[in-house]
Amino acid sequence: MEYKALNLKNKFNLFNDKWSPKVIAEINNYQFKLAKLKGDFQWHSHKDSDEAFLVIEGDLRIDFKDGYVNLSKGEMYVVPKGIEHKPSASEEVEIMLIEPKGIVNTGDLAPNNLTAKNDIWI
Repeated sequence: MEYKALNLKNKFNLFNDKWSPKVIAEINNYQFKLAKLKGDFQWHSHKDSDEAFLVIEGDLRIDFKDGYVNLSKGEMYVVPKGIEHKPSASEEVEIMLIEPKGIVNTGDLAPNNLTAKNDIWI
């Protein structure tokens, strides 16, 4: 077995597309995904799963129907399952998502132009 640490910056350098999470590791049935975000996403929810956002670089805003949370480098927020939310970033932000395997980035919405391919490893 090879014992080698994952370098997040090196992984982020492997892609440039926005709103398209890439898997870097799994633990039990959970995946650690990296994504670059810029602009507004869409309102969505995940009825059966919480979703954890960890900001690696930049600033992220997550809007809710009754408020919002701003996250900066090193900050994390868990969106509870079933809560409608809309992430946005005025400048590019690099994040890590922690969620169960198989979660689609657009949640319970019908597939659309922002729906990313799932389970893409880098």
